[in-house]
Amino acid sequence: MSLNDNNDNVKKRVAEARRIQQERQNSYRERALKLFPKICGRCGREFSGKRLRELTVHHKDHNHDNNPPDGSNWELLCLYCHENEHGRDQVADAYDAEPSAASSDSDFKHNPFAGLADLMKDKQPK
Repeated sequence: MSLNDNNDNVKKRVAEARRIQQERQNSYRERALKLFPKICGRCGREFSGKRLRELTVHHKDHNHDNNPPDGSNWELLCLYCHENEHGRDQVADAYDAEPSAASSDSDFKHNPFAGLADLMKDKQPK
């Protein structure tokens, strides 16, 4: 198998995966738009017409495969509120993470002013 054949194969698989993901998203998005009012669940803005594309489906448990028929795992959020929601989760995850094994207490003992007193003594007028 040549390099071009391998690249073509990879491109086909990626395109197929994207197509399947888009179909899945469209199906639960369409269901969510039928179930819920076209209003952002956070900021309360209403959406219609061309701006309806700015309204996204947020999975409350962050599992995109959990799509119950009653929509209990979804909420409609505008692009901005959706981005904010995921950004808050990333910050919370960062704070919850344990310190890495590579870091130790000695990493935090550096004192940038350690030699300052000696330097100040040398600069004092006599």
